Amino acid sequence: MGEKWTAVRIRGCKGAERIVCLTAHDYSVARVLDEAGIHLVLVGDSLAMTALGYQTTLPVTMREMLHHTAAVARGVRSALVVADMPFMSYQESVEQAVRNAGRFIKSAGADAVKLEGGALRVPAIKAITANGIPVLGHIGLTPQSIREFGSYRVQGRETETAAKLVDDARALEDAGAFAVVLECMPVELGRRITAGVGIPTIGIGAGPHCDGQVLVTHDLLGLYAGKSPKFAKRYADLGSEMKRAVASYRDEVAGGVFPDADHSY
Repeated sequence: MGEKWTAVRIRGCKGAERIVCLTAHDYSVARVLDEAGIHLVLVGDSLAMTALGYQTTLPVTMREMLHHTAAVARGVRSALVVADMPFMSYQESVEQAVRNAGRFIKSAGADAVKLEGGALRVPAIKAITANGIPVLGHIGLTPQSIREFGSYRVQGRETETAAKLVDDARALEDAGAFAVVLECMPVELGRRITAGVGIPTIGIGAGPHCDGQVLVTHDLLGLYAGKSPKFAKRYADLGSEMKRAVASYRDEVAGGVFPDADHSY
């Protein structure tokens, strides 16, 4: 078991060490990721789709996110556990943002929280960090804004929107975020933002120049039945393997083969 990863330690990786991040929403997967040496485990609101069957991240609730975050925290010893604050859990007011961020730390055992949005989130991030809670920022394609964007498309292709994202990243750094997720943007913009801020950038579809990378574990393992984005590399096809194993069990039970003497008392 290695040294515990903290927000301070993640921030110190800038220019020194690549940060490796994945998502988890249950104890068993969190334990595997932690034992494999993942630095940051994100309890992403993507669990709305991968675990709960919603079409977007919007319906997932604080209660559901707290439940899954607590399970992940119980499975992790070394990695930094970051909880995604769900849609409308921090947008209403700074007071609401601080209160709900505190619930993730106090009730669910998270080490930090993540908020989507740029300069608009500065007051909330300042207040949350002032109360001793580390914050991971998130700009670019922010899935909680899907109704505004209209679709999951690359952000920052135009000069004006790219400049705004650069400004947003700097605003999040100034507000006290320890790192910022850059999602679904051109490679050159990812490089530009990474070079322009003093905190680590964690890319997801933002190119190879970011200080770290994050993927949804279900995409990496081939467990998500929906369409995966271009940036999600599949390292295994566990979905097919699970179906094979379940079908074998079905056939053995139906044929009276299982349980056999080796699996009986």
